[in-house]
Formats: sequence, C-alpha cells, structure tokens
Amino acid sequence: MNAPLRIGIAGIGRMGQRHALNLAHRTLGAQLVAACSPVASELEWAKEKLNVNHLYRDYKDLLAHPGLDAVFLVTPTTLHADQIIQGLQAGKHVFSEKPLALNIPDCLKVEEEAAKFPKLKVMIGFVRRFDPSYREAHDKVTAGVIGRPFLVRSQTADQNDPSGFFVRFAPTSGGAMVDMSVHDIDVARWFLGAGGAKRVYAAGTIAIHTGLAECGDVDNGVAICEFGDGQIACFYASRTMAHGHETLSEIIGTQGRLMVGQNPRIDRVEISDAHGVRNECTPTFYERFADAFRLEAQAFVDTVLGDLPLPLTLRDATEATRIG
Repeated sequence: MNAPLRIGIAGIGRMGQRHALNLAHRTLGAQLVAACSPVASELEWAKEKLNVNHLYRDYKDLLAHPGLDAVFLVTPTTLHADQIIQGLQAGKHVFSEKPLALNIPDCLKVEEEAAKFPKLKVMIGFVRRFDPSYREAHDKVTAGVIGRPFLVRSQTADQNDPSGFFVRFAPTSGGAMVDMSVHDIDVARWFLGAGGAKRVYAAGTIAIHTGLAECGDVDNGVAICEFGDGQIACFYASRTMAHGHETLSEIIGTQGRLMVGQNPRIDRVEISDAHGVRNECTPTFYERFADAFRLEAQAFVDTVLGDLPLPLTLRDATEATRIG
C-alpha cells in the first residue's frame, strides 16, 4: 500500500471545518496531520473535533511541519495566490479553494511559479466538476446526447440572510460575479469546451442589502459571456432568494438540452397540504454539494498519490477569474 498523503489545512472557519472533517474522516489515502489558523477558537475546535495534535497560528510554521506532503488552503481569497506560491516553494502539493486570485497578474504569477515545480500538483476547488449530477450531465454532453452544445445558462442563488453577513466580506470578495458566479463560469467553459472569452457584459442591482453600495457590489447580477468560437453563456447571481439555495445549470445543444438542479430539493419528500404540493429546499450551497466536496478532496489525494493529470488546470482557474 502507498503511504498516506500527509496534509495540513490552513483556514478552519466555516468552510475550512467542513474540508477538515472530510480530510480527517472521509478521504481515503489522506492523513490530516496539522491545522493552521490565527483564530484561537478555530484552533480549539480543531483540537477537539479533528484529533490533530499539531496546531499552528502562522502559515509558515505549518509549511515547516516535519513530513508534510500537501496543504489545503481554505483562507480568504486575497491570500490564495501568495499562499499557493509559498506552498510550492516549500515543496508541497497545494489544494486551494476558489477563486485562484482576484486579478489576472496574481493568477499568472501562480501559473509561472507552478511551472517551476512540475512534480507538484496545484488544484483549485471548482467543486461542481465533482458533483455526481454535473458529472453525469457532462458525460452525456461528451457522448453527444444533445448534439453540439452552444449555450449554457447557469446560476448561483443563495437564500437571503437578513443579517447580511457577507456584506462584511464584500470589499475583499471580488464581488458577486467572482465570489459566486465563478462556479458558473467554470461550469460553462467545462460543458462548452470553450477557450477564452472575447466579450463579457453585466448589469446588477441592490435589491435588499444596501451596505454593498459602499464597495460597488450588488446582491443580484446578470451577465452574458461570448466565447471566441461563437458559444454563449448567461449567468445569474443572487444573495436574496426567499426559498433556499438554488444552483441551476442548463446546457443547450443542437439536438436537445440538459438541466441540472431545476428543483432545489433537499430530499425526495413531497408535501401536499392546503398550500399545494411542494418540497423543502436546500438551505445553503453545502447541503447541495456535500458529496461533491468529499469527492473533490478524494480526487486531489488520488491525483497526488497516483501522479495523475489534474482534473482541471491553473489556466482554467485563471480564465474563470478573468471572465468574472
């Protein structure tokens, strides 16, 4: 048997904790050996929930942990590029949550650095590529079930949070089209087999969360993207849905169409009562993609241990940021 991949995770906030639990308990071939956070309460959580004895407040100390093979970055987007580069220079394989960076120079800087370390894997977390339903749809498109795909309509719509917690992070998130729609952008390029975009244009509005105006962000936005080969994608991002989280993608081809996630149901239960026939909805993106996050981590570990080609490239991540 191969030795396990010894992983350290940086960032154990809300999303980092979910990644950490997957790595610690649900990913074959992975051994979570260390965790890093500047927040004392997060380190305490890691000590209690992960059974990890090596806890660090500084990322440089994590990279220096003896025998560490790889790092998982679930840190603020503004840190991604520099932390990926630091990980590579320390000889570690790197997984980083999306997006790769908020601007193209930083994306290209990572690409340039990664090219110096051809034996090290760098993977960016575009989780929908690992969702079973999206993968099945992609397999069908590849098999020609709907002919030649030429149009994708895709959306990421979060349930409204009256507290507007995301407003605090808006100044550093890159805005709705980078923070949210970057997933839809990657999905569109993946399904269309598209290269670079030749033109993008967008419009947005603030329907509820007026605090976003201070940083030029919106809580609802739409965009159109034209690719160099004539294919088109349409995107919608929302932070104000009343019913729950809704991820939906439609792929239209010359001989048919496919839809993924048309009904954002949390299970197969249907309720019939005085209000009609209905189902309950996924409350957040994590409930919708819990399996995909686990499969994503497994894909990273398998890719490193088996020295396999990456399921997506840094150039894919750069183009997603450029379009966003």
